[in-house]
Amino acid sequence: MRKIRRSFGISIVPVALAVSAGKVPLLAQGVTVTGQVTLLDKGDRPPSDVGQAVIWLTGDQAPQGAPTSVEIATEDKQFVPHLIMVTRGSTVGFPNHDPFNHNVFSVSPEGPFDLGLYGRGTTKSVRFDRAGVIKVYCNVHASMRGLVVVQETSLYAQPGADGSFRLEGVPPGDYIVHVWHERAPEVTGPLKVTESGAAPLALTLDARGYRLVQHKDKNGRSYSDRSRRY
Repeated sequence: MRKIRRSFGISIVPVALAVSAGKVPLLAQGVTVTGQVTLLDKGDRPPSDVGQAVIWLTGDQAPQGAPTSVEIATEDKQFVPHLIMVTRGSTVGFPNHDPFNHNVFSVSPEGPFDLGLYGRGTTKSVRFDRAGVIKVYCNVHASMRGLVVVQETSLYAQPGADGSFRLEGVPPGDYIVHVWHERAPEVTGPLKVTESGAAPLALTLDARGYRLVQHKDKNGRSYSDRSRRY
């Protein structure tokens, strides 16, 4: 991911957090960081995919995330969901729900794999042991694209369709906040979280220069140049 380091526009209104009687103190639980992601698009068009952005925190206080098991299905020649976030060591299953074969693969250096050709009702899985963005494709269908974003920490989130997000359980400390979208360069900036929380974040990504480039197949060839079809 390309990185652009800049300061965010951050409101100075603090987040109000209360502790109910009998509950674990917020200092032990961590606090909630909220914010809004804005995705700038060509021609000032309102983007329909701001919910595909990802936000995460790094820093000495960031807790290690626990591995999990999740799935990205192949449905109607699409990866569903298009993007998932997991912690390092997690396993992702790729069940085929289509009535024809798929060959899910990635050549991303953080987690290359090739699941081979398999049909409906079959699930093949991959464990991801390195942090990074794994770009996932199908060797049969050139239009299929998916993303697995692997993180070291549990402090990550995706925004809703309106761009709003919440990061739960953030211990007080100094962090770097990262925000990224597949159509925009990564943006980073400092974040200070106190025992009373943090000011809401206003994060802006710029996708106005994005241009789709067709990926190659698993052997580095153009899909349109292949003579063999599955």
